[in-house]
Amino acid sequence: MSGTVLVLGGRSEIGLAVAKRLVSGDARRFVLAARPGADLAGEVAALREAGAETVETADFDADDLGAHGAFLEKVAAGHGPLDVVVLAFGILGDQERAESDAAHAAAIVHTDYVAQVGVLTHAANLLRAQGHGRLVVFSSVAGVRVRRANYVYGSAKAGLDGFASGLADALHGSGVLLLLVRPGFVIGRMTEGMAPAPFSSTPDQVADATVAALRRGRGVVWVPGVLRPVFFAMRLLPRAIWRRMPR
Repeated sequence: MSGTVLVLGGRSEIGLAVAKRLVSGDARRFVLAARPGADLAGEVAALREAGAETVETADFDADDLGAHGAFLEKVAAGHGPLDVVVLAFGILGDQERAESDAAHAAAIVHTDYVAQVGVLTHAANLLRAQGHGRLVVFSSVAGVRVRRANYVYGSAKAGLDGFASGLADALHGSGVLLLLVRPGFVIGRMTEGMAPAPFSSTPDQVADATVAALRRGRGVVWVPGVLRPVFFAMRLLPRAIWRRMPR
């Protein structure tokens, strides 16, 4: 790759793990974008230690929809062309609170779905104009069939999964590829204190599968792969049983 890797969500464990693995390929230039005021010193040092040629940082507020287009254009003008854009931002939120606090429920959906739609639309247009590039989108098995135990987060991921799938089809033949990643429960900062679900993975395992899929030019990857047949079967469970399923 002769261009730059942009990670939106520069403090994300998965986003950083993906970036580090891209260094081991042929990516050398990186931009880590995170909320204004975020300390990215550790992430920058980790990428440089891994062999990155240049690592820049940028302020990025995912919830500021009106700023997305100008932000991406500025990054492309200063560091482009962009080879890979990784959308690694998002929030889990508090399901119990969201069931009674409409503002909190809307905030989860705004960050995990609405903001992602905005960024993806701008990024897809930018990469189309370049004639090449790849988008990495992190969905979740939580959105494959939404569970009562985390339906606010799950509904946002369901929307994102559908949007990204349609966008991937719209990009066909443009020179731009979209990789949709569907991990299960990921043991990391976001889920700290929660009991791991069956077939859990770590940020490193998700990153390994993501980068392997990128290099193979795949469009969808489940992490771990066993979740694909598991959720095919789970789609058939009666609703009376499904509503009692844990997170």
